[in-house]
This record gives sequence, C-alpha cells and structure tokens, in this order.
Amino acid sequence: MNFDKWFNSQSVLLKAILLLIPGVNWVVECLIRLSVMLRTKSVVHIVVFLVFLLVGWGWFLGVIDFVYMLLTGHLILGE
Repeated sequence: MNFDKWFNSQSVLLKAILLLIPGVNWVVECLIRLSVMLRTKSVVHIVVFLVFLLVGWGWFLGVIDFVYMLLTGHLILGE
C-alpha cells in the first residue's frame, strides 16, 4: 500500500482540498497512517495509527494536520 507516497506527491492544493472536506479528511488520514504503518512497521507509526483511530475523528487533529501539511507538505508522522 503506497497511499502515503501518492498523497505526498500531489499538489498542496489537492492535499488541502482532501483535508478540508468533512468525512473525506478522516478517510484520507486513516489511509495515509495505515499505509505508513504497514510500510515501516515502526512502533511509533503503529501507536500513531491507533491513536488516530480512537480520537482522529474529531476536528482538532484534522486542523492540526491541515496546518502542518500547509507548512511542511506532509502530515505529522505521515512520511
């Protein structure tokens, strides 16, 4: 699964649109975090994926990831 690589290769505008649409942002972030977790098999990425599944549906983490993506071009721990 290389969804994170696909997402990171897109333009900032497309990434911003995907992260601004309610519902779509949660699915996109889940796919990115799952993709990174399966690719790296790192304990940190496994914990981040599980935390995101438990509390990531709220708007707070989505806003943080959106701002971080605008500044760096990728999600927090999503690269």
